[in-house]
Amino acid sequence: MESKRIIQVEEKVPFKMLVPLSIQHMFAMFGASVLVPFIFGINPAVVLFMNGCGTLLFIFITKGKAPAYLGSSFAFLAPAGIVISKWGYEYALGGFVVVGFFGCILALIIYKFGADWIDIVLPPAAMGPVVALIGLELAGTAASNAGLTDEVLDPKNVIVFLATLGTAVIGSVVFKKFLSVIPILIAIIVGYVAALLCGIIDFSEVAAADILALPNFSAPKFKWEAIVIILPVLLVIASEHIGHQIVTSKIVGRDLLKDPGLHRSLFADNFSTMISGFIGSVPTTTYGENIGVMAVTKVYSVYVIGGAAVLSILCSFVGKLSTLISTIPGPVIGGISFLLYGMIGASGIRILVEAQVDYGKSRNLALTSIIFVTGLSGISVKFGSIELTGMVLACIVGMLMGLLFYVLDKLKLTNDRDEE
Repeated sequence: MESKRIIQVEEKVPFKMLVPLSIQHMFAMFGASVLVPFIFGINPAVVLFMNGCGTLLFIFITKGKAPAYLGSSFAFLAPAGIVISKWGYEYALGGFVVVGFFGCILALIIYKFGADWIDIVLPPAAMGPVVALIGLELAGTAASNAGLTDEVLDPKNVIVFLATLGTAVIGSVVFKKFLSVIPILIAIIVGYVAALLCGIIDFSEVAAADILALPNFSAPKFKWEAIVIILPVLLVIASEHIGHQIVTSKIVGRDLLKDPGLHRSLFADNFSTMISGFIGSVPTTTYGENIGVMAVTKVYSVYVIGGAAVLSILCSFVGKLSTLISTIPGPVIGGISFLLYGMIGASGIRILVEAQVDYGKSRNLALTSIIFVTGLSGISVKFGSIELTGMVLACIVGMLMGLLFYVLDKLKLTNDRDEE
């Protein structure tokens, strides 16, 4: 077991291991994280800078007890896109600042009144499928990145995808000693080489990029209409954050909701989003890709996460380097995501197994069934410009069902209350 031993959260890592492990984490988040600024039409350098700074802030605020990498949040894409089209990116930044501020207020409320309510509104029979959906609803994204959903499959994309995924899967099983903790990095390198051999990488943007360049900082502007459009996303990111912390807790074998506490991690997450808005970056969130890396490698050290954050900051000032990393093709990202997203889904099932959920009870069967179907059916609920779908909608449905069962228990109307 020494070749696959767990490197715990507070454990320091030798420098010769720290560098490749940190690079592995940075590569894992890179493809998805730079996609958001591309969609918003801004240079990703400022996003790389804030991802690194936000991650370091998160580690500091959580006292080095919660391993998490903060990347670009996808939850803001729809409402921010509306604001950008109407008033411009600066007013979207103002919305990011306000959401981050109210998220910090929510964290303080949790600090005051505790987080025991989570066990009531999201019992294991609900939390398991919600966590599983974090990975499962991204399955289509992984396939799309790999080019596997195109009407006509490109053999080159398939070759690169299989080379990447095959290396990640076989490596995670057969690699030993130090190689056993960097299978994701090795898979990315193999996939990149395969992409080069297949001729699907374009270096023209790298050649045109400056060697050194400052991130493109900008200031927010505030407009109440823009804020009203973006503010409801707070519910989405709070649900996502709780899910990520719970799945990370299961992976590292510690209850991060109690120590360092949900209030600390939620505050750190939203404080980073608020700062992002002030400097011109996109909102940040704990990243499922990096949770998946920890699940595969069993390396949970915050020193490794911090190293990846420092590398991200350095990349933001090196124009050619950040541009070079952005040339990692979709089939490579898709190949890695196939494994990492699946790992997150499996972590949700693990919650059900370890909690020994009794599906002889109608409430547990109903919770898990409804949540899975809600999350995977593609249905959505719209409130004005806000659309709730996937894991977020399923989480809300699960919370409402959990509250309903709690009330029915108090009224002594349930038929299984004596068994609990």
